[in-house]
Amino acid sequence: MPQVPQTFDALAVRTWCGLALEALGRAREEIDAINVYPVADGDTGTNLYLTLESATAAVEAVFAGHEVGGHEVGGREAGGGDEAGGGRPTLADAVRAMAHGALIGARGNSGTILAQLLRGMAQVLAADSETAHTDGPGLRLALRQAADSARQAVAHPVEGTVLTVASAAADAANGAEGDCGAVARAAYEGARAALAATPGQLAVLERAGVVDAGGRGLVAVLAALVETFTGEAPRMRLGSPEVHARVAAVVTDVDIVGAGIGGVHPDVCEDGAPEEGGPAFEVIYLLEAEDAAVDRLRGRLDLLGNSLVVVGGDGLWNVHVHVDDAGAAVEAGVEAGRPYRIRITHFGLGDVHTGGPGRPPRERAQRAVVAVVPGEGLAGLYAEAGATTVLARPGEPPASGELVEAVRRAHAREVVLLPNDAELRHTAAAAAEQARADGVRVALIPTRSAVQGIAALAVHEPERRFDEDVVAMTSAAGATRYAEVVVAERQSWTMAGICQAGDVLGLIDGDVAVIGSDITTTAESVLDRMLSAGGEMVTLVLGDEAPDAIAAHLESRVRESYLAVDSVVYRGGRQGALLLIGVE
Repeated sequence: MPQVPQTFDALAVRTWCGLALEALGRAREEIDAINVYPVADGDTGTNLYLTLESATAAVEAVFAGHEVGGHEVGGREAGGGDEAGGGRPTLADAVRAMAHGALIGARGNSGTILAQLLRGMAQVLAADSETAHTDGPGLRLALRQAADSARQAVAHPVEGTVLTVASAAADAANGAEGDCGAVARAAYEGARAALAATPGQLAVLERAGVVDAGGRGLVAVLAALVETFTGEAPRMRLGSPEVHARVAAVVTDVDIVGAGIGGVHPDVCEDGAPEEGGPAFEVIYLLEAEDAAVDRLRGRLDLLGNSLVVVGGDGLWNVHVHVDDAGAAVEAGVEAGRPYRIRITHFGLGDVHTGGPGRPPRERAQRAVVAVVPGEGLAGLYAEAGATTVLARPGEPPASGELVEAVRRAHAREVVLLPNDAELRHTAAAAAEQARADGVRVALIPTRSAVQGIAALAVHEPERRFDEDVVAMTSAAGATRYAEVVVAERQSWTMAGICQAGDVLGLIDGDVAVIGSDITTTAESVLDRMLSAGGEMVTLVLGDEAPDAIAAHLESRVRESYLAVDSVVYRGGRQGALLLIGVE
């Protein structure tokens, strides 16, 4: 048996996330199939998977950052020393990343609650104390905080749901003695028993002959926790043979309903009774707002609909609600703060596969472009050009599931995928493979910057044969050199020498080429280097924090020094880099 951790440290968090993601991946279709509450839309397993995928990606990013940090000037060699060293994050780093990743990637009612469960655990595990809550008693406290905080996040808690399963897990863990493995196993067994009892607590589950889908997902996550600390995966049992048989029997039937084929699905009242003609839309968004504003938002959204879950804290929240007036739900968010990543789904007919209430499903387009973009401004530009966009905020790269979802949203037989980031190459490849498995013809063009994507979109012609269009777009992207101007966050070795925190860096084709102190001067130097090899068109994409006069200065530089070169300027919004430069 491989060595397993006895206490909760950063490596245990990483292992748990990986195992839980694998477990949800295996159980996703089964969980989707038994999803009948609060809405029979057949996506609970998928939502849980996407939420945990985002959490896992955030944890991996923290580990990757520390591995890189181990080679920085004054840093410790990667892999050396303890958690405080450069090669491994602390427990607090890992659990906070896990919680944040789940928060920003939470999908649906179940995913939003899972995000709060993970946040509750992180609050205990990351607490500043000498013991760091890494032992069995600490895990008991974390599970209790997780269950309590998730229940508090739901406007009207209902028994027989994932909330019941989480509470049962915490109760069982509270009576366990020993290390993290013993506590995790007790929590798992308590959750499993509670899951088997959910049909007797919720009428809609009993009529369908299934257990709660969200609770089933949580049991899978807790089984992964047991495997993390014991090295052995517990056998997944849903309870009595009768319950197990009922679950197996409805997998196919419920999946048909959940996929949105059979018309408008019934919603469910808070007491678990079916309600025909319930809220038509699911609205989800991230929200930057103060606590007091969120309290007011909860009250307003509670009047607008049901299934209200608001999770998060420290200025960033994830809001989920079922309503008839989606616009009013979004407007309430605008009044409270700044909502973004807004997703509105029509329960009866779906948000992308139909033409609206009462209309037949719309025909698939022949071809579409799906692109990852780093800022709201570029998202608007790409959308105007006809692309389906996935917004990637600084430090928050999209997971493969988000790209797959965007491909489905594009609703086309053929899709050209533009990742626009070298770091997203593997993520985009995984998404492309999944989309191909769904029957979509996908071509992945390995664009490394949004300016290369702009060049590719400029020559995109849907009327051409697919292969010819892909070749033309690939050629245009490959003929575009790309650069960005950013501010260094820490002291580091670079190709251009040692930079200090606060220095302005000019990166050309991914490598640091210029280190300066002034943004405009550094940008001009980068532009001159790029145009020294020739060029016909310069594309400038300004970030929100770029100096107001930089665009005019650089355009003037191009006009005066490079007579045959044209230039165009776009506003990128909060794109991370101060400036993106493309030279075709």
